[in-house]
Amino acid sequence: MKIKRIMAGMLAAITVLGSLAAPMSVKADQIDAPYLALGADLNETEKSTVLSLLEINEADLSHYQVITVTNADEHKYLDSYLDSSVIGTRALSSVLIEKKDRGNGIKVTTNNITYCTTGMYQNALATAGVTDADVHVAGPFNISGTAALVGAMEAYSNMTGETLKAENADAATEELVTTSDLGESIGDKEQAEELVGAVKEAVVSNDLSDPEEIEAVVDDAAKEMDIQLSDEDKQKIVSLMQKISSLDLDVDALKEQAKDLYNKLESLDLNINQEQVKGFFDKIVSWCKNLWSSIFG
Repeated sequence: MKIKRIMAGMLAAITVLGSLAAPMSVKADQIDAPYLALGADLNETEKSTVLSLLEINEADLSHYQVITVTNADEHKYLDSYLDSSVIGTRALSSVLIEKKDRGNGIKVTTNNITYCTTGMYQNALATAGVTDADVHVAGPFNISGTAALVGAMEAYSNMTGETLKAENADAATEELVTTSDLGESIGDKEQAEELVGAVKEAVVSNDLSDPEEIEAVVDDAAKEMDIQLSDEDKQKIVSLMQKISSLDLDVDALKEQAKDLYNKLESLDLNINQEQVKGFFDKIVSWCKNLWSSIFG
């Protein structure tokens, strides 16, 4: 099955969701050191391939902070959400993260990643609370790369000493998976990341939490972007946004960190504001009232 092959290395670094909320100390010489998260099941040939793609000489690994994560970690956190056959039996995804100066934003490059776009990574990492970092994701061959998100979050926490909130990390993980699934469903990964980004911007900036209002935003954004959503995809987005609405996110910070994505949204001239949301929602309420009146009038 295609999805099994695509997701062979899924969430290799998922073990860190529990540790993200724990206090940590960072040595002074670790703060500026690049951080490398390697899949524990890479064989020597695969490891060499990944290091080459990440432009790291194996002899220079001592200059990096290095962690490895296992397939057992994947199953520990994912078995309740995904079939074991989808998670796979090997941890392969790898990520290199470097902290940058303020204003850099989150910049992402990928190699051999088939399931996630750079915009998906940027948007999810911004949700997690990562700031101003260069992230390079690589696999030894074509893999999903979803694991790299959590690997990047864990590496960022250890590298900077900044504790990422567990609820933000959880929402970011769901965001990446939901957006990736949406890209597969509608057949356009770029449109998927733009749709989720646009809805998230509207939800955060207008402080929306009501599921009906969020659904109205999803419908409005999908209509403006000419995207046909299944009921299942729509409900996945609404559920994700309800979780995101409970987080303490700042829309300007999101735009600053995921610049590439939100610059694209500005060029699309999507204008989903509170008045549009209320107007759209009022139309739905009015239609329901009219239907009720016609039946029982």
